[in-house]
Amino acid sequence: MKKGSAELLILSLIEHRTRHGNEIGKLIEGRWVEKAGQRRRRYYKLTTKGKKMLGTQRSTWANLVNAIRLIAEAENA
Repeated sequence: MKKGSAELLILSLIEHRTRHGNEIGKLIEGRWVEKAGQRRRRYYKLTTKGKKMLGTQRSTWANLVNAIRLIAEAENA
């Protein structure tokens, strides 16, 4: 996988709703949620810096995908 793909996937997963997990990067902030009869969970959401990073990651991947598409189309022409 391309370097940076993990960041894109993780940031995308938490873009629209909070999720729990043990190892999500430095660009997010977490909060503990406790419910009766359940163990504590840590939920994560994007920070402003994380949202910017997600935009950058998406742009980079879109450029890569577009370049591959152009090469593939040229080879098939």
